[in-house]
Amino acid sequence: MTYLLRAAAAAARLAPPASPAGNETTATKVALGKQLFFDRRLSADGSASCESCHYRHLGWTDGLALSKRVDGVVNSRHTPTLYNVGYLQSWYWDGRAMTLEGQVLAAWRGQMSGDPVKAAATLNAVQAYAMQFQSVFDGPASGDTIAKALAAYLRTVNSGESPWDRFEKGDRAAVTQTAIDGQALFMGKGRCVVCHTPPTYTGSAFFNIGLEAGKAKVDPGRFNVTQDVADTSSFKTPTLRSIAISGPYFHDGSVASLEDAVRYMARGGGADPAKSPVLVDTGLSDDEITKVVAFLRTLTSEEPFERPIVP
Repeated sequence: MTYLLRAAAAAARLAPPASPAGNETTATKVALGKQLFFDRRLSADGSASCESCHYRHLGWTDGLALSKRVDGVVNSRHTPTLYNVGYLQSWYWDGRAMTLEGQVLAAWRGQMSGDPVKAAATLNAVQAYAMQFQSVFDGPASGDTIAKALAAYLRTVNSGESPWDRFEKGDRAAVTQTAIDGQALFMGKGRCVVCHTPPTYTGSAFFNIGLEAGKAKVDPGRFNVTQDVADTSSFKTPTLRSIAISGPYFHDGSVASLEDAVRYMARGGGADPAKSPVLVDTGLSDDEITKVVAFLRTLTSEEPFERPIVP
């Protein structure tokens, strides 16, 4: 079975994510969305852009346990990575957004206190933007077309070639033997692959891993969306792509190091009676945990990245 899983992982390759009806991905739309992603004029006070919570060098996260909104309010959950968001079926830790466009609009309004109408007017007053929106959308900027351009760009923020990808293509020197041993544990004894499926190293399922047990204020997680008690304190399985640079970890940013995050999961999570049954103590030794971490570090993307020039 382990051999088959390895073969499947090696053979799997990501095709471009599908575009939804009404927002076809095009090169010009992506270029426009990329500019908007880095433009602070989208925020209420001009102090923040989408990048303010999603930095490339931090694996498209912000490096904070809980980030702040532009109005000073501290978020209750950790900023998730943007890597491979175009392949998801729902968005946010609790999956409450059913389209990427909807998630973009909600984050724009909530995180940046953005006013789509005012922002559109501001952009339409910039000649370069006015020309781009006319070319891409056959009209001036609007809240809807701004969100669509941003979503189109995010569908291209996909994990590039990592050392492990190069290893799977035949470059035997791309990773260490420790990492190779760690991948075998990941696929086998460690059971990590049960939830973190290659090549995206994630899944669409939600799990309670015991982090909310004992808290004075419990985060209901997925329950807020489904109203199903079985989903209480369940959260989406995060991708492990570039996980080594996107800490701290878990939905509440409560674990600082990757080693401690792997150790927590290897021990079967926290002592919550409502914990998902898929979590079990795998019996990994400290040496084996070190090997799994070595493997996870090889999943860090090495794709080129160039910041756009904002008009």
